[in-house]
Amino acid sequence: MPVEYLTDEQAEAYGTFTEVPTRPELERFFFLDDDDRDLIALRRMDAHRLGMALQICTVRYIGRFLGEDPLAVPWEAVEYLAGQLGIADASCVKRYPERRSTVYEHAAEIQKRFKYRDFADRKWGREFRGFLYGRAWTHAEGPVALFNHAVTWPLTRVLLPGVSVLARQVSEARTVAERRLYEAVTRAASQADPSLARALAELLVVPEGKRVSELERLRTPPTKSTGTAMVRAMERVEEISAFALGRVNLSRVPVNRLSTLARYGQLSKAQTIERAPEPRRTALLTAVVRQLEAQAVDDALDLFAVLMANRLISPARRASDRIVSRCCRSWRRRPASWRRRRRS
Repeated sequence: MPVEYLTDEQAEAYGTFTEVPTRPELERFFFLDDDDRDLIALRRMDAHRLGMALQICTVRYIGRFLGEDPLAVPWEAVEYLAGQLGIADASCVKRYPERRSTVYEHAAEIQKRFKYRDFADRKWGREFRGFLYGRAWTHAEGPVALFNHAVTWPLTRVLLPGVSVLARQVSEARTVAERRLYEAVTRAASQADPSLARALAELLVVPEGKRVSELERLRTPPTKSTGTAMVRAMERVEEISAFALGRVNLSRVPVNRLSTLARYGQLSKAQTIERAPEPRRTALLTAVVRQLEAQAVDDALDLFAVLMANRLISPARRASDRIVSRCCRSWRRRPASWRRRRRS
């Protein structure tokens, strides 16, 4: 395989029937309309009629011809087509590939009759790349998911290429989208403040006498429910807010791409981010610190709620319960005649 993100099983399953088509799929992709029947009717032998029907429906279902083995189709599909053509013995199709040139001639006829375009066609290639690059930019998905979307590209009448060609185009689209993301975020940070990138890079430095970088320290949330921890949580919010990343205009960057970038940066060590080339490093730091600002505020609010519950509300509730309990005990100690007078 020329690309490493596809397993051998995924590569072998590309452009093949991996499972038996469902009944709705048979009715949608293997139903022969008048145009199909007109072309099939030009064949005299049942084997050729059924074989051509198989090729028409195969390319419609999986997006390409099975030139090497046109009969590598689930038998349920063969019988479904035979029933429509009135062919009693569907096994006659086994004679169809005896003359290899017939298979390829039929495929060429089908391509010409139904106007299937080659993947290398300039117009359709441009349309496909536009779809692929747009999908890679707006969706934060892995290469396999993008590959699967490319296989089911909504613009039909285009024959899918070999697996290595399509996989390589998917890799190129993701590379272009990632480079565009890094450049867009870095450019927005520079427009907001030319010195912002340098200030963010200083977070990767380990201060003298410390064991971790400033970024690692700011990424560590409060771990104790104490007043001192609350003070430190507020200081953490103030330190992160000092970068004022709200002024960085990232409205043109898809939110999911930005969230994925921030999540990747959060899971990366400071040394890994420091070794990243520009503009990727600045983009990672911008996304991480921008997300940290919201997280720090949430952490401080959560800690405040815990302190209020443990230090104020719970003691007050316990004190109230004790007062009520003493009043109840005092009430029960009164004589019964006194309690009756009080009720009346």
